[in-house]
Amino acid sequence: MAKKAAKKANREVLSDTTGLTQLGSGDIGTPERSLEAFPFKQRGRDTVVTFHCTEFSCFCPLTGQPDYAELEISYIPAKKALESKSLKNYLWSFRDTGAFHEDLVNVILDDLHRFLKPKWIKVTGRFNVRGGIAIDVETEKGTKRKRE
Repeated sequence: MAKKAAKKANREVLSDTTGLTQLGSGDIGTPERSLEAFPFKQRGRDTVVTFHCTEFSCFCPLTGQPDYAELEISYIPAKKALESKSLKNYLWSFRDTGAFHEDLVNVILDDLHRFLKPKWIKVTGRFNVRGGIAIDVETEKGTKRKRE
């Protein structure tokens, strides 16, 4: 669909959108924990991709009180790159989920690692202050990129 729209407008398309269903669909129904990706063409170099989610929410599994956080997801793609709208919907699906911060950040890491199979991935959750304490949770998998 995106290729057809771009072709009609006489525009060059560099990215492969085959199989992407969420982007441009206009459907905001119930969020699902489904992820979509597109082929990563720059396999010869380590490209770090970082997503910043400033409005993440879930709730405490014991008290039911809402928890708010900023999430940062960084990864080095191997063969697939994550499509951002599917990530948005995936993260949105946690708003009605009761979880401790440590469990939540690790579930997100495991889901993304299983789906993308990246060279390296890191998820950081910076949870807002509640009861006078802020909690940061950071977890990663894969071979960390080399710093120059």
